[in-house]
Amino acid sequence: MLKAFAVIAGVVAILVLGVLVYAATKPDTFRIERALDIKAPPEKIFSIIVDLRRSVEWSPYEKKDPDMKRTYSGAAIGKGAIYEWDGDKNVGAGRIEIADVSPPNKVTLKLDMVRPFMASNIVEYTMQPNGEASRVTWAMHGPNPYLAKVMQLFFDVDKMVGKDFEEGLASLRAVAEK
Repeated sequence: MLKAFAVIAGVVAILVLGVLVYAATKPDTFRIERALDIKAPPEKIFSIIVDLRRSVEWSPYEKKDPDMKRTYSGAAIGKGAIYEWDGDKNVGAGRIEIADVSPPNKVTLKLDMVRPFMASNIVEYTMQPNGEASRVTWAMHGPNPYLAKVMQLFFDVDKMVGKDFEEGLASLRAVAEK
């Protein structure tokens, strides 16, 4: 009986070690990106994104917890505008600051998550003319710490977050095409 337990414990230890070693081979950075054509000029879409107060109109995270606490500070719109939130388990808590703007084609934000886990990433929205529409890309990138690498072996983070980006872009299209 003791021998069988030792064999099972040894196999489990080898499997755990294998998972940990495999996780270490994953990239040190990540990027999640989705894009959608919106029938509106880049200027109109830019004006919606650069005003953080308007995120309640289209952000998928606003719909996940309509009762979350929101605080706005810094500039009213554009570079230096800050949006902080504290919500339920679906949205957590964090802070976004518009770090840079290149009207009418790009808005760069610094995202600092506090809950459910600490993370600092860059979020970028780009708007490029595409025929009668604008190709809008929502991307997020940043460091991929070891614990995240392990989690990615069991959860498809790109698919989970990407679904939110797709939903948000569809809502942004509805707002911009009005």
